[in-house]
Amino acid sequence: MKTIKLTALLFSILFFMNSTSGNAAGAVQISYTVTFPEAQAHYADVEMNISGLAQNTLDLKMPVWTPGSYLVREFAKNIESFTASAINKAIDAPKLNKNTWRINTTGLSAVTVKYRVYCFEISVRTSFVDASHGFLSTSGIFVYPDKMLNAPSTIKIIPYKGWTTVSTSLEAVNGDQFTRHSPNYDILFDSPIEVGTQDVFGFDAAGVKYEVCMVGGGNYDKEKLKVDMAKIVEQETAVFGENPNKHYVFIVLNAQRGGGGLEHLSSTVLGASRDNYTNPAGYRNFLSLVAHEHFHLWNVKRLRPIVLGPFDYDNENYTTDLWIAEGFTAYYQNLILRHAGLITPETYLAAITGEINTIENQPGAKIQPLAEASFDAWIKSYRPNENSINTGISYYDKGAAVGMLLDLEIINDTKGKSSLDDVMKYLYNTYYKGKKRGYTDNEFKQGLEKFAGKNLDEFYKNYVYGVTPLDYNKYLGYAGYKATDEAAATNDPSLGVMIAEQNGKKYITTVLRGGAGWIDGINVNDELVTIDGAPVTDVPTMLNGKKVGDKITVTVMRDGLPITLPVTLLRNNRMKYKVDSLPDVTPAQMVVRKKWLALGE
Repeated sequence: MKTIKLTALLFSILFFMNSTSGNAAGAVQISYTVTFPEAQAHYADVEMNISGLAQNTLDLKMPVWTPGSYLVREFAKNIESFTASAINKAIDAPKLNKNTWRINTTGLSAVTVKYRVYCFEISVRTSFVDASHGFLSTSGIFVYPDKMLNAPSTIKIIPYKGWTTVSTSLEAVNGDQFTRHSPNYDILFDSPIEVGTQDVFGFDAAGVKYEVCMVGGGNYDKEKLKVDMAKIVEQETAVFGENPNKHYVFIVLNAQRGGGGLEHLSSTVLGASRDNYTNPAGYRNFLSLVAHEHFHLWNVKRLRPIVLGPFDYDNENYTTDLWIAEGFTAYYQNLILRHAGLITPETYLAAITGEINTIENQPGAKIQPLAEASFDAWIKSYRPNENSINTGISYYDKGAAVGMLLDLEIINDTKGKSSLDDVMKYLYNTYYKGKKRGYTDNEFKQGLEKFAGKNLDEFYKNYVYGVTPLDYNKYLGYAGYKATDEAAATNDPSLGVMIAEQNGKKYITTVLRGGAGWIDGINVNDELVTIDGAPVTDVPTMLNGKKVGDKITVTVMRDGLPITLPVTLLRNNRMKYKVDSLPDVTPAQMVVRKKWLALGE
């Protein structure tokens, strides 16, 4: 356990030295005690003890967001009954703003603070407590002293009745699993804690001890997971040349329907469907999630955009590079499975096909540049609405596609000697290990150019800062593949809307930009009532026999009032791509293909 602490301290020194740490932080001692007297009602009770104070005022703050999830979530909204005391007497702790409490510490060297946190939001980035377990997303649990982010702390967990186990990457104090140490607050806020009766098992890979804690049960096969997860770890470690951890924890939150993940410095939290492990597609999806979040321990947690650390926990931390931090990670999540031999080349190409279809069937891809999608994650990505498909693009999806294009470009330009792997390793060594900081936009671009052997100004102009459609066939062609739109020759009519059924009624959920409904005034939330006077049943069936250019009459109910709309049917422009091999693959293309897909002779 000692080595964990050394790793954390090293990272603290390299990346999280904060000029606002304050003169008092060196002498201050901080401890927390977390109890669950009303776990069944979803509460965690926190007592914070601070001693060694030498100041007249102490401000305590709660982060408004958690690193890796780019949305201001206002965690302070869940705090209640905030009180402070000293020398067994209550002292005032007025709230200054949404996430700050001020305590007058004149003449005081120690203060005790108590508060309760309501934990009832099930996700990988928020806290949830009930009688069965407690998942503590630490940035929404622990307040911190302003200007003391570098201060260490001790966290003591007093479990609810029947709870037996704590899982976290924080180091145990004197071997006590219920008492943990954090070197500073950046580490604390990057180390979620699971406490309950979780199933814990482990494996060794790349010289690192891995712990997997399964919460909520499931039909998983431990032995199979040990083998397959180890393959992922080994393959990803090979990309960067080293694994910087000594101990790493997977916290898997299994539910009836689960998904998503959130990366941390020495751990990750995964959401999974508990009964999906025996389903081949479901199991592949889980391994893909494992590969994605584990890849982040390098890409974003260490090799990072320069603004992502030291963190500002009060405000948004803007970057135009989430298409690298998340998009490249999304690209690698399936590529790693292929290189580790966990999926076939055909399965990998099918995953790429799905990605292309997702991008090309989103009208917003023609509106929002990739860099802008990254920058606006705080206000758009995590807050989608009914028009998001028309106005934006996912930096995950398009970032992954751009990563693929760059990988193929580098492999082709170097005749199979180099790939995107070499770029990632070079930048990791140069900025995380060498310069001990993050990279700028231009520095990452220079790293790509170093291995591509060419200027990428035009590529960036078109695909990162512009909305030029991605030229899949140019880059796939390097490996002897092509992407074909199988729906290109069709001329089927369409309303250009998406529909959901509720209580036997058909409601419009999306109106696609440029479609018939968009042009002729069909609105989201309209109830479709009739088409040409006939009650609406199945819309595609009702359009059989119609052709592009036909005029129909659509009746909708809007806000309780009937409205009749004349609509001119337009072509259904939904694309259906398929990636296939070119008929005559050249030796040069085969070199690229073998390198890209890790094919043997």
